[in-house]
Amino acid sequence: MSQATLHDLHRPLGSTGLMVSPLGLGTVKLGRDQGVKYPNGFQIPDDQQARMLLKLTRDLGINLIDTAPAYGRSEERLGPLLRGQRHEWVIVSKVGEEFCDGVSRHDFSAAHTRLSVERSLQRLETDFIDLVLVHSDGNDLAILDQSEVYQALAQLKQEGKIRGFGFSGKTVEGGLRALEQGDCAMVTYNLNEQAERPVIDYAATHGKGILVKKALASGHACLSPGIDPVRASFELLFDRPGVASAIVGTINPLHLAHNVTIVAQVLGKH
Repeated sequence: MSQATLHDLHRPLGSTGLMVSPLGLGTVKLGRDQGVKYPNGFQIPDDQQARMLLKLTRDLGINLIDTAPAYGRSEERLGPLLRGQRHEWVIVSKVGEEFCDGVSRHDFSAAHTRLSVERSLQRLETDFIDLVLVHSDGNDLAILDQSEVYQALAQLKQEGKIRGFGFSGKTVEGGLRALEQGDCAMVTYNLNEQAERPVIDYAATHGKGILVKKALASGHACLSPGIDPVRASFELLFDRPGVASAIVGTINPLHLAHNVTIVAQVLGKH
């Protein structure tokens, strides 16, 4: 039986004009193995393994790639790895969180936001980033109401350095506020955590984009015997019309292919 792909299942990310695959590849594991919450340890892939993973990702019809300055060396590795393929990918990066010497720190000032985006452009070897999200520290409303991060991102969008911007937050209130002025929200939504569903529903009725993080509960999704947690997770997600894409952070080619097969089956029913 031939491997299913997502090439024919790309969908709009809200009103951004971007068309994204229903699965995106998260790349924290390409750049960082400290302070990450996964049930099993892993080794950061070398360049050859990373190149093969990205080729498989593309062959499976995934065009969305998610990175961040806080993902260690992820951005600076992706730049050379994606050389000559820029037009084939929708790249999402972040601002607001830095990860140095095993510790995260946050800076939502306008100056740091601009510095961060300019640095990401250099590392990724591109003159624009498709979508930049604010990497929240959990104080969502304070970030949106008291910092200049959104104004700085709006300015960078006007300058053509980014095509869209939004918020990767941790609260319903933050997600809703972020979507009022931004293009997209990244929310946690899985079999264990569904509190942010109102953000997804708001996006669906207001033409905004939704990306889902921790779609498989960071590999922790568990159910009753006999029920495939991956299929149940994706059925839950894609039952919500607001969801554009789910980010999966696997570096295992078999897991990636399996996830694609399940998503293709789930979306084939819709």
